[in-house]
Amino acid sequence: MTKADIVELIAEKTGFTIKDIKIVVENFLDEVKGALAEGQHIEIRGFGTFKVKNHKARKARNPRTNQEVHVPARKKAFFKVSKELNKMLN
Repeated sequence: MTKADIVELIAEKTGFTIKDIKIVVENFLDEVKGALAEGQHIEIRGFGTFKVKNHKARKARNPRTNQEVHVPARKKAFFKVSKELNKMLN
C-alpha cells in the first residue's frame, strides 16, 4: 500500500477531497520526520512508537579482503508496534 492508496481510502471514507487529505497526510509525515530528526520519540497509542536509536562506532571486517573497516557512529529510525496492534495482527 502506498501513500496515494492511503490518501484515496481516507478520502472515500470521510468524504473530504483527495487534495485535502493529501495535505494532511504529508504534513503529518513531515512532523514525524522533523521530530525524529531532532531525536524525539513519537508515541501513537494503539499503533506504536517511533524512536531514534544511536549506534556506536565500531570496527567491522570486509569478508572479501579480510581488512578491518571503521564503521562510524550513526542514528537509525526504529518503530515498535503497540501491544494492541500486535494482538490484532496475531
